[in-house]
Amino acid sequence: MGTPLLAVGTALWLGLMTSVSPCPLATNLAAISYVGKRVDRPGHVLLAGLLYTLGRTLSYILVALIVVRSLLSISAVSMFLQRNLNEVLGPVVLLAGLLLLDVIPWPWAGRGSSLAESIKLKAANLGLWGAALLGLAFALTFCPVSAALFFGSLVPLAIKHDSSLLLPSLYGIGTAVPVVAFALILAFATNRLSKAFNVLTTIERWMRRVTGAVFILVGAYYCLVYLFRVL
Repeated sequence: MGTPLLAVGTALWLGLMTSVSPCPLATNLAAISYVGKRVDRPGHVLLAGLLYTLGRTLSYILVALIVVRSLLSISAVSMFLQRNLNEVLGPVVLLAGLLLLDVIPWPWAGRGSSLAESIKLKAANLGLWGAALLGLAFALTFCPVSAALFFGSLVPLAIKHDSSLLLPSLYGIGTAVPVVAFALILAFATNRLSKAFNVLTTIERWMRRVTGAVFILVGAYYCLVYLFRVL
């Protein structure tokens, strides 16, 4: 049986949500400045954006393969997850929703920028292929929110549907969408860059609010049904 369409859409949405969260957004902004260095060569900019996407996607696939296959290969853990995944999922999703709505503060929100700049400088000598290295490295710089979305939402989804390739791939593509979008703008409509960034900021705010609210509702429902047996 193929992976349900809802799971496919959820994986992509989680990636998009990750891409515009404060910490990952800092790395994506660093990537945008990197892939846009040769704005005089549109093809170069687009290829750099795609290589960055490939790098991020490969990192998430690798991590998901290790985590999902490791968990499912250990019989005791596999049985525990099959029996108790819903109980674990409720609190984790609820916590992710509280983070997204800023109910829990973000003291770490700006910490990704200095690390992103450091990695970007090291990748500069690799030219075009440095974009792929940036994607590989930035994907692994998990902060609390991106870790919650990946390990707390994407990984359980991948375990549930036994999909350690497709769902992480879609998640990785989703996390790189802003970089590809800005690469297109840099390549063909540089004068619209400022307006696009303002739109992204507005989208991020509403995406975070809607997703946070949905996560809280889903997490609370799972807690009530599977933990407290209320409903």
